[in-house]
Amino acid sequence: MRKPKTRAALLAGLLLTASALAGVNPPTARAAADPVTVTVNTRAGLATVPDTALGVNHAIWDSNLGTSETSDLLRDAGVQMMRYPGGSYADIYHWKDHTAPGGYVAPGTDFDTFMAAVRRVGAQPMIIANYGTGTPAEAADWVRYANVTKGYDARYWTVGNENYGNGHYGSAWEADDHPDKSATQYARLVVEYADAMKAVDPSIKVGAVLTMQGNWPDGITAGSDPGPWNQTVLSIAGPKIDFVDVHWYPGGTAAESLARVNHLPDATYLLRQQLARYAGPNADRIGISFTELNVDAGRNTQPAALFLADVYSGLLENGVFTAHWWNVHNGMGTVTQVAGQTDYGDFGMLSSGACTEDGSVCQPPLNTPFAPYHGLSMMKLFAKTGDQFVRAGTDEPLVTAHAVRRSNGDLAVLLVNKDPDNDHPVTIDYAGFTPSAVAPTVSTLTNGATGIVTSQSGSATSRTLPAYSLTTLVLRPAGATAGRPAAPGQPTASGVTDRAATITWPASTPGASPIAKYEVHRQNGAVSEQLGETASTSFTVGNLVPGSRYTVNVLARDTAGRVSWASPPLTFATGSPAASTCTVRFTTANDWGNGYIGGVEIINNGSRPINGWTLTWTWPTAWQQVSSGWSATWEQVSTAVRVTPTTDNRQIAAGGTVSAGFVGAYGGPNVLPTAFTLNGTICATG
Repeated sequence: MRKPKTRAALLAGLLLTASALAGVNPPTARAAADPVTVTVNTRAGLATVPDTALGVNHAIWDSNLGTSETSDLLRDAGVQMMRYPGGSYADIYHWKDHTAPGGYVAPGTDFDTFMAAVRRVGAQPMIIANYGTGTPAEAADWVRYANVTKGYDARYWTVGNENYGNGHYGSAWEADDHPDKSATQYARLVVEYADAMKAVDPSIKVGAVLTMQGNWPDGITAGSDPGPWNQTVLSIAGPKIDFVDVHWYPGGTAAESLARVNHLPDATYLLRQQLARYAGPNADRIGISFTELNVDAGRNTQPAALFLADVYSGLLENGVFTAHWWNVHNGMGTVTQVAGQTDYGDFGMLSSGACTEDGSVCQPPLNTPFAPYHGLSMMKLFAKTGDQFVRAGTDEPLVTAHAVRRSNGDLAVLLVNKDPDNDHPVTIDYAGFTPSAVAPTVSTLTNGATGIVTSQSGSATSRTLPAYSLTTLVLRPAGATAGRPAAPGQPTASGVTDRAATITWPASTPGASPIAKYEVHRQNGAVSEQLGETASTSFTVGNLVPGSRYTVNVLARDTAGRVSWASPPLTFATGSPAASTCTVRFTTANDWGNGYIGGVEIINNGSRPINGWTLTWTWPTAWQQVSSGWSATWEQVSTAVRVTPTTDNRQIAAGGTVSAGFVGAYGGPNVLPTAFTLNGTICATG
């Protein structure tokens, strides 16, 4: 969340605040001597790295926004997209006269100066149109100036910044002069902005602000809106927008922030579900951007570097088209010691050269890179435009892994040791890839280091990760990769039931030999399970589990045995049976952002009464639970829920129903269950 503040507040060093999520327990470190198993599976393809992947925020209060030194540092770190004019300031900023009433505008930060910096870096701009105190006409004039008058070819434009923080849900930090501050009004005006801006340049992409799954005010309905913020905005503005924009500050301790990166697959899955449900036809054309990311603890030290590399990788492998750090420069905060290093509480990745108000502590000289800058530089070495992320995993929560496969056949692996106290030896297993015996290129960022150290050393299959470190390995393949078939195209699913789905894909282009067959693989963590093979471009998968999420890839194999890269991933979910002897209606109401009132209604569709019953389901995530319940006995073990009757509702008459209620709680994205079992029978859902 970003509040416009005065220059005095800026100099105090805290322009930004972040809301904390409901807590999760930080992982417990094992003995360092216990080796960690890392699995890298090139058959399990994920998203391809776009040319907008690595982003940062620039702000009009930063007098170094346009300097050559700053731009060159960003270029050297691999920055591909730069956001302007800076968080909440966007909703008070007027580009024509370069003013932000109520805030501080530094000299040399106007739009043309920003664009000159963008060009020097070799990046693309993302521009925030003023929603809070601006108009659609003002935004359209900005598009005209940028792309017609100046020829800047600025493609990406977001309407406002964190506009759910305008007081509609109680908290107010975002400027909003509109009498109606509802999500409905924001959505209506997004339509007006998009129409006005695209009338000037139809080729631009317009984005709308959404909330992060499992973060305030996700799930909350206020005023006369038909639903929560995301649902309301997408239902009205969905057909007019090209992308959605989300911010994430996970909050908590360093360990908690680093652990919460595992929320990202479910968060992006839920966002895409919302797009598909509410945004109208062809909703899969709508991209997802995360344009503000940072932590509460260790902003300038190693936790931020680890978080940046882990969260950028997690977002990009799940198909987000850009991830942005908040901020390039920001200012002093509260000075602390984190893992033996001085942390200045500064949201910037480069030093502002500032001091505390009493002058007792000063930052290093202006533009000295902080740890997250080095984390971004590691991302440049790891994931390049056109690389395909592939599935990687470990058996240790304090060590995470990501991997990409490159067009020349190389494989790059990023290893994150989140343990501040212990080195961790790792063994690395590869599926679908055989590394060369040549020593890999190894890049390492250790705690307190002033840069990344790169060498060619060691083995592709084992090494020791220093405590609190980032390590990237770049491996050559053992054999020739020429002549293999091209990857099959994007698969789609049809006829999805509780037990089956038909997968269809565009044919692969042959390489040196004709295509012999296609293999359909399911991703099961970092392991692939082959579901079947076919000579055609369609395959029906059976024996699926009701209420389960599946991610599959298709690979082509030619007559010489060469195997293609994995296709782009396809994720789909099975539902419940169309008909059953029972039906369960699962409801939620009065969501307050990390909990809700839930209910289950059980309907006996059979011709005989049910005497005694047990209802079970499994939560899709580890951070969901039943806090309390009524009209039944409620039990939860791990993610499994078991509901049994009281003495007065043991019997369900033929055609009859019983109901029970509970208080549900969640500490991350709230993915609701879709399969329920009554006395061993999977029920339909209503």
